[in-house]
Amino acid sequence: MDLGLKNKTAIVLASSDGLGKAIATEFAMEGANVMLFSSSEVKLKAAADDIEILSGRRPLYCVGDLRKPEDLSRLVEETVKAYGSIYALVNNAGGPPAGTFEQFEDDVWQNAFELTLLSYVRMIRLVLPHMRAGGGGRILNSTSSSVKQVLENLILSNTFRNGVVGLSKSLSQELGADGILVNVIGPGRIGTSRITYLDQIRADRMNVSVEEIERETFKNIPLGRYGKPSEYGKLAVFLCSEANTYITGQTVLVDGGLTKAL
Repeated sequence: MDLGLKNKTAIVLASSDGLGKAIATEFAMEGANVMLFSSSEVKLKAAADDIEILSGRRPLYCVGDLRKPEDLSRLVEETVKAYGSIYALVNNAGGPPAGTFEQFEDDVWQNAFELTLLSYVRMIRLVLPHMRAGGGGRILNSTSSSVKQVLENLILSNTFRNGVVGLSKSLSQELGADGILVNVIGPGRIGTSRITYLDQIRADRMNVSVEEIERETFKNIPLGRYGKPSEYGKLAVFLCSEANTYITGQTVLVDGGLTKAL
């Protein structure tokens, strides 16, 4: 299948590692122009090196903080200066701290809001003029399986990730006439450092090994394993491609069947 992404431009946030890097890699392998964004230049350079080896195309990168509007504006300006247009935006952010309601004061809630929801709002606002000028585009918002079934000890993620779903559904209605498709994807248990962090917290709380936590988790996943970042990346790139012409306003999980909720 030709995804129609050759020489189209994609911005992928939080893309120096994990799921963001996996998505950026799949874009590059389809021939897209890719702009990476993260707070660590060292990790961004390493990610660009890895992606170039795999795809033969070297992505550009921009260093900044997702919570700072001036950094996001600079990201869009540098992307347009380098590539001339923006076709796809993948909003992605690392998860906020694990914990329960009574553990967090206002400052933690505010930081989680700015990281996982407001950064998405700001980026969409910035790219819309460029997508409209190009005759359309794709916006993909990465969240979590918690948008379908809340996760234990993740009150911040459970709250703000669902805000992203409401935002995306509304935008799919508002932007359809502009040829801009808006969707949400959410990972279940994908083998990244975020999952290692969550498994370690659970292991410490239960006084067992991380390996035991993994074995018990695998029993609840019909496919019997954690997902691969590339499996998440492939779906993301399809939804952002010209091969996707009629899917918008939808939320799709990549979780191996783990989530039981409809």
